[in-house]
Amino acid sequence: MIYHKLYDLYKGKTTSVGLIGTGHFGIAVIGQAVLQPQLKVGAVADKNEDAIWNAAEKAGIPRESLSFCTSVEEAKKQQEKGQVIAVTDPMILMDLDLDTIVEATGNPEAGARHCIAAMNHGKHIVMVNKETDSCVGPILKKMAEEKGVVCTPVDGDQHGALMQMIQWARDLGLEVISAGKSRDAEFIYDREKKTVTVYCDGGITIPETVTACLSEQECRYMETFQDENMEACLKARKKLLAQLDPRGGFDLCEMVIAANATGLQPETSLLLDEILRTPEIPMVLCHEKDGGILKKEGVIEVVTNLHEKGEAGLGGGVFLVVRSTNPYSQMILATKGCLSNTEGNVSLIYRPYHLCGVEASSTLLCAGLLGIDTGSRVYEQNYDIVQEAKVDLKAGEVMGSDHDPRLLTHMVPASPVSGRGPIPAHMLNGKTLICDVPKGTVITYDMVEEPKDSVLWQLRRKQDEMNK
Repeated sequence: MIYHKLYDLYKGKTTSVGLIGTGHFGIAVIGQAVLQPQLKVGAVADKNEDAIWNAAEKAGIPRESLSFCTSVEEAKKQQEKGQVIAVTDPMILMDLDLDTIVEATGNPEAGARHCIAAMNHGKHIVMVNKETDSCVGPILKKMAEEKGVVCTPVDGDQHGALMQMIQWARDLGLEVISAGKSRDAEFIYDREKKTVTVYCDGGITIPETVTACLSEQECRYMETFQDENMEACLKARKKLLAQLDPRGGFDLCEMVIAANATGLQPETSLLLDEILRTPEIPMVLCHEKDGGILKKEGVIEVVTNLHEKGEAGLGGGVFLVVRSTNPYSQMILATKGCLSNTEGNVSLIYRPYHLCGVEASSTLLCAGLLGIDTGSRVYEQNYDIVQEAKVDLKAGEVMGSDHDPRLLTHMVPASPVSGRGPIPAHMLNGKTLICDVPKGTVITYDMVEEPKDSVLWQLRRKQDEMNK
């Protein structure tokens, strides 16, 4: 990490940030930003005034430093006095003296509107809003470059951390065989009680359905397996732990962004989604010729980490399975701390955490001070996440986000906006079906009515033209 050397080129200079959206991620962004001498939190926007007060309190911004404003004129006057501006209309931020807008609403349409407005006002954009990014990230990046501003993913989110790891590995000359994230939900094996329990977000979920009870015979499938029983063990784990927290569409959202930014591809549209102990990752997520289960290399994946109570986990972390084509270098990887497969010809590099807004300051400083992004060199909409009906859906039903239990998320090659093309999940979000959709059907553009004056849909069409 040499960021500090670059920041030192701008000693004495600060960069100002405006946050839109005060959710979990956004609060941490401003909470850590106020601790950075070269960052200044200039404004906070949220539709909910109480949410702004809550965010300011958790971020350590004194109440007397916050001024609620309802107009641009009022906000500018308060900003001149050194106050942190608070507004329920995010568009007010566009006319304030701010270098960077952090888009953290999680609303795909709002995110698109805020990004365009920020660019048109000469502001950099830090995209916490992965919902917008998953649909139109490449066109937003291109438009920003044309306007001389930065549009960047954020350090601290899984796709941001993963693309940096991938680029680092490639810059070293390593081949990336597979890469991905470990789900926030971990499966904790209690050898004494013969149970597996879901652990997520710092605590064990309460309902009894999240604990699987195992027989003595079944417990053997929770142990670290040997090559000869890999296939049987993987199948048994999925069957025995099927009642636990399954992979959600939101788990694929970060990975589709990472895939589009790195050129990695899914092996299957649902991803393999294996339940793995950390040492098993390089054994499993390598090519068949190396003893793994992949039929190709350069694969994007999601895993659920399995470990015993008291062991370090990988929940929420990111990983690479890599190879050096130089045998001596690969030997160093396999013998200097990297977990490897049995042959030692592929190795695991992993980061067992992502720190959300706590890490975002590096992206804010890179954008505001250096004028550079913290993403990948190339960004192309090669893949979308789309939704399959898990139940029969009726005309008139409103579709939800990638948390909607009625929908099963796939990652498929991207399609242009057209009648029979699969509609991206976050362009579908909030839309009403205009026809019945039988169970097992992937929802397409012609199954919903296109919203009027949608910036998101306009951007997607522009992106389609860019990709021709």
